[in-house]
Amino acid sequence: MEALARRLVPDEMWEVAGSLMPGRRPRRQGGGRAAADARTVLTAVVYVITSGCAWQNLPPAFGVTVPTAHRWFARWTEAGLWRNLCEATAHDPALAEWTRAIRDAAACRVYT
Repeated sequence: MEALARRLVPDEMWEVAGSLMPGRRPRRQGGGRAAADARTVLTAVVYVITSGCAWQNLPPAFGVTVPTAHRWFARWTEAGLWRNLCEATAHDPALAEWTRAIRDAAACRVYT
């Protein structure tokens, strides 16, 4: 699983993506679980949107629940993360090609 995760979200991409992500939303006082790890969620989301997998079929091996992955996807889409990530990696041809594919796949998933 680790090898797949590194292919889906290479270190170079994570360095850029981490700085582009919107801040975490404030939590109600005294409630909820600890926030999920952003890189783990990003890996799960990239898997779903680039593989064509249905959200409900996200493999548990990714360590993220379906509602968490989908909620973060929607929040990142609203914040323009996919477009911004694509623009920020344009200088690296190999990374730019992958982030363009992610951006295009995310655009197709917004309404599904």
